[in-house]
Amino acid sequence: MMNVDLTCRFLDLTLDNPTVLASGILGTSATLLERTARCGAGAVTAKSCGPEPRAGHPNPVSVDWGGGVINAIGLTNPGAEEEVHLLRASKALLAPLGVPLIASIFAPTVAQFGEVARIISQAEPDLIEVNISCPNVGDEFGTPFAGSTASAAAVTAAVKAVTTIPISVKLAPNVPSIARIAAAVVEAGADAITAVNTMPGMVVDAEAGRPVLSNRMGGISGPALKPVALRCVAEIAAAVSVPIIGTGGVTTGRDAAEMIMAGATAVGVGTAVWYRGPEAFQQITAELRAFMARQGYPNLESMRGLAIR
Repeated sequence: MMNVDLTCRFLDLTLDNPTVLASGILGTSATLLERTARCGAGAVTAKSCGPEPRAGHPNPVSVDWGGGVINAIGLTNPGAEEEVHLLRASKALLAPLGVPLIASIFAPTVAQFGEVARIISQAEPDLIEVNISCPNVGDEFGTPFAGSTASAAAVTAAVKAVTTIPISVKLAPNVPSIARIAAAVVEAGADAITAVNTMPGMVVDAEAGRPVLSNRMGGISGPALKPVALRCVAEIAAAVSVPIIGTGGVTTGRDAAEMIMAGATAVGVGTAVWYRGPEAFQQITAELRAFMARQGYPNLESMRGLAIR
C-alpha cells in the first residue's frame, strides 16, 4: 500500500489528520475532549457556550429516525465565565497530545457575541467557532444571524473586534445563497468557515399523533444531511478562499474524501460518534487512508476540490 500523508494544515494549525470533533458532541468536559483526542480526532470542538447558563430543552431531545438523527438539545451550557475553566482544563490535557482546541460560542445579540468572545479568549483556545446558525433556539432568539449577509457580517465584525484568536463562522444550510453569506463573513474578517450546521426538521410519532421531540422541531444531522453539506461546501469553496471545516453526514472515510473533494480543508465529525462511538475518528481516518492509497492520492491536497474544478 502506498504511503499516504493525512497531515492537515488549517490556518496556522497542523492537524495529524483532517477529522474535527463537531461542537455539541462529547464536548461537555475536559476529560471527554481528551478521550476524543486519544481516539484519533485531529482537533476537538467544545460544546457551544453563551453569555448565560442554559438548561436546554426537556427530554426527549434526540432520536435516530432512520435516515439520520434529529436533535433539539437547546444549547445547554454553563455560561461563558464557567466555560473558560473548562477550556483551560481541556487545553492542559490536549497540549501533550498536540491536538488543537476549538471553542464554540453563541449569543442572542451582536453585542453579546462580542462579549462572549472576549470572555472565552481568556482561555486562549486555538480557534473560536462562531455559531450564528443554531436552528434549535430560533423562536427564542429570532431569525438566526446566518439568515442574512448583514447580520452574519455584523456578528463576525463584533467578534473580530475583541479577539486576536482566529475565528471560524458556522453557517446554516437553509439560506437562499450560502455563498453570499460566506463572502460577507469573510469580508467582515472571518478567518475560516464551518459548513454546515444541522438542517431544521421535524419527526412525528404517528401512533402518538405528536412530534417526537419535546421541542417539536430540531436539527437534522447524519447521512440525510450529507448531500446538502457537500453542496454548501462546494458553493462556499467556489466563492471564498479561506479554509473550510466541512461538516454534515461524515460517518466513513469515503464520506470524508467526498467532503475534501468538494473543497473542505478539514472534516467535522459529529453524528458518526452516535453510530460508531468515539472510535469513529480512528475508523474514519483508517478508511480515508485506505481509500486514498487505493485511488493513488498521496496527500489531502492532491484531492482537495477535485469535484469542483
